[in-house]
Amino acid sequence: GIESQLMSALAPSQLNGIDASLVNTVRPSSEAVVSDFNANDSDGSLWVAHGGQISVYDWNLSHTATVRTHLDYITSVKRVRPEIAAVCSLSGWGLHLYNMANGSRVDSFEWVDPTDVRIYKARVHAIADSEDSIYASYECQHGENCVLRIDKSSMKISSEIGRMMGNSAKNMVPRKLAFLSEMGILVGSSVTSGAFSYSGYIRIWDPRTREVVWETNEPGSGRSSRFGDSFADVAVDYDRLSLFKLCSKSGDLGVADLRKLSDDPWVYLKEKNLSMRNVGGNGSGNFVICCYRKQAFVGREGELEVWSRTVADEDEGTASEESYRRNYVDKAEDSERGIIKKIEGG
Repeated sequence: GIESQLMSALAPSQLNGIDASLVNTVRPSSEAVVSDFNANDSDGSLWVAHGGQISVYDWNLSHTATVRTHLDYITSVKRVRPEIAAVCSLSGWGLHLYNMANGSRVDSFEWVDPTDVRIYKARVHAIADSEDSIYASYECQHGENCVLRIDKSSMKISSEIGRMMGNSAKNMVPRKLAFLSEMGILVGSSVTSGAFSYSGYIRIWDPRTREVVWETNEPGSGRSSRFGDSFADVAVDYDRLSLFKLCSKSGDLGVADLRKLSDDPWVYLKEKNLSMRNVGGNGSGNFVICCYRKQAFVGREGELEVWSRTVADEDEGTASEESYRRNYVDKAEDSERGIIKKIEGG
């Protein structure tokens, strides 16, 4: 029983983006280019996909295991049970479950439809899970796509959600999935970028009825005040039940209350510090956003910043233009390490 005592004694204080600093860099010993990772908030471990392998680092970021999968290159990894990883690859098809304790593949799930011969060899783009289910977005070669719900107890596909043709930006396969257990909803989003602009959608389903309960498309709906400034990335704040989006041209951060959604629910945050108001804008870069512990971490190219609530507004139920303040997490030399591709908290 000493491990839990040791963890609590050595654990750092709760992550605060304003005071965050680099503590460690994880480099897998083989095929060291990391393609995806999953930070687990429950025990502080980190599951890293590199090449066709998955490496596990414990709460102290010490290497504990590496499992070789049948895939040549893993594009998504998600911990769905204490020792089970869900993995997928855009160069292969299907969703696969691996036991990290013994390295065996325990199950796999493919999207099939006996009534439609076009449904075969569907690739998985995004994975999310709840207490009793796994959600995965599948796409076939011609663009037909949907989200499959997999029951964790029976390990069988229980339902098909949101089937679309995939012939436009509004019907593309969801590239991000998030399940909010408190509201019982599944949030899916997809963003595509071209030579001229970004376009995409945010769609919310009720998994019980498999119906869409709210959606927005950019450009195209609910954006009369900011038409042409489509979002470049979307994230869900589980603690505040909010949606965050990062605008592609202005670089502005918008927030919407998931409990009060409308045609145009966005509140655009305004920087209180006049000297920083125009810093980090002008879009046209690689944008990443992640919400963790009531904070929004934003990566713009190689720069990392955090938006957090001020103490005076901490207890307020709704967000206003000036209820968040921005600070830079990195030092100047850290921003030169390279483009930030993904952010997770744990």
